[in-house]
Amino acid sequence: QVQSKERNDTSKERRASASGACAFRFHALFVFQCSNEGPIPTMKLSLALLAATAATSSAFTVGPQAFNVASRAPSSSSALHASRAADKIASRSQWAEARGYTADAADASASVAGLLTNDDGLEYVKLVHPDTGATSEVYLFGGVVTSYIDGEGTEFIAVRPDAKMDGSKPISGGLSHCWPQFGPGEIQQHGFARNVAWTVKSMTDTSVELEMAPSDYTKEMWDKEFLCTFTVTLEDDQLTTKMNVDNKGEESFDFQAALHSYFTVSALDNLEIAGSFEGKEFLNKLAGDGGEMQTEERSVLTIGEEYDRVYTGVNDPVLKDKGTGKSLSILNTAGWEDTVLWNPYGDEGMGYNNFVCVESVKVST
Repeated sequence: QVQSKERNDTSKERRASASGACAFRFHALFVFQCSNEGPIPTMKLSLALLAATAATSSAFTVGPQAFNVASRAPSSSSALHASRAADKIASRSQWAEARGYTADAADASASVAGLLTNDDGLEYVKLVHPDTGATSEVYLFGGVVTSYIDGEGTEFIAVRPDAKMDGSKPISGGLSHCWPQFGPGEIQQHGFARNVAWTVKSMTDTSVELEMAPSDYTKEMWDKEFLCTFTVTLEDDQLTTKMNVDNKGEESFDFQAALHSYFTVSALDNLEIAGSFEGKEFLNKLAGDGGEMQTEERSVLTIGEEYDRVYTGVNDPVLKDKGTGKSLSILNTAGWEDTVLWNPYGDEGMGYNNFVCVESVKVST
């Protein structure tokens, strides 16, 4: 049995009854999909080439570069593959340096799946697909996915350069959990799921299941009996995540949940965000003294200033990156009706030019 209600905030709340398991099931593809009986938020992310015109049934597919194909000479094929190989090496090196690994360690572990430890002592699970060579990294601290690199060497998840990878604070970036609270409130900002150690319940080379249960630390601020399970599965052309929240106590409780998702972009100048924005109202949190409601006049957004905006009635953003020649479509159904865009424009320390946060939310009015 699941009871649900909404409050006037920027998250979807669910109430879990003691006799049943209310669960946010985030299926990511990435597919973050809340699939439970009834209208629970569903979010799917699909990848396609900017030049592609045909629809695809796959929620997350990767194709070859499709620009100026007709003008290429037949001999360009080998050069393209060599370039992709170099891009893979460079991408993995950059990924390793940003996360505290040496280049040698990155090369040695490039194809090794299992439970590993970074140079700062944090444990993480590396997933490796045996056929495509795609990889993903999931840290036990915070239960956060910090990397997903497809078989062509393209990274889709961003971790900020100022992120601490030693457990001294929550990891800034990745698919970060905000649970059981999103934003400020009765307990600490964004709750505690992102700054506690999750445990490994099971894992294979391509999948890991993590658990988070109450501890003395969590009970000091939130005395509910719960069990959170987070599963990450690496498939040949997609990454899937699923989160379950089970009520293990005798009393019902409310909670808020979100994945504070950072997506990589080659540069903000290369980024366009399409979708049903034109004519929609949004809360510009940076306008006036405490934010103000405005109306969007554009159909395609570009980021040339600091952004912290909540768009109501927009659930179909598409991130188009001219630098990579790929687009990322975020398809929201069954609950998520609104979109938050955030970027700390101009903050070099945060690496503002190479990521954008696109969050799927439900704003009660």
